[in-house]
Amino acid sequence: MSQNNGTDSQSIKIEPLGKKHDRAAFSCGNDELDIYLKKRASQDAKKNIATVFVMTKTRDSVVIGYYSLSATSILLADLPNGTVKKLPKYPQVPATLLGRLAIDSDYQGLGYGDILIIDALRRALVVTTEIASYAVVVDAINERARSFYEHYEFCSFPDRRLRQFLPMKTIADLFS
Repeated sequence: MSQNNGTDSQSIKIEPLGKKHDRAAFSCGNDELDIYLKKRASQDAKKNIATVFVMTKTRDSVVIGYYSLSATSILLADLPNGTVKKLPKYPQVPATLLGRLAIDSDYQGLGYGDILIIDALRRALVVTTEIASYAVVVDAINERARSFYEHYEFCSFPDRRLRQFLPMKTIADLFS
């Protein structure tokens, strides 16, 4: 899982969304993702619906990217048959939802999305030592996003092409 891009990862930081973060100018080209960060993300965090992590320049509070993580579950019936055969016969398994991931338009195509996804996968993996999670699940907003996640080995659910998952075992292998 290499980050072969022109970004200087030493000049950015990723941390939970807080009052100090300037979200006003954020624009990723998708109104739904922009509105979420500006109007709903703080409320979701306060109500423990999702934890939102923001990327800023080290010496700045302007948000250049973000993602959200929350708990979810996957119905066994929704998974590919080959995957189901390897799991206990419960109706569903626990998972981590990567609910949103967006980069400000001014920073797209520079590798910041790669840094965010790697950070999200690392955080999701770390918490599995205390809270079980079979996989990270994403609902790609469009085909371009689906392709981005596929680059990181996410697999589509059989009946929902834009819904994808990446087993924690695969994530652990990527970081080893």
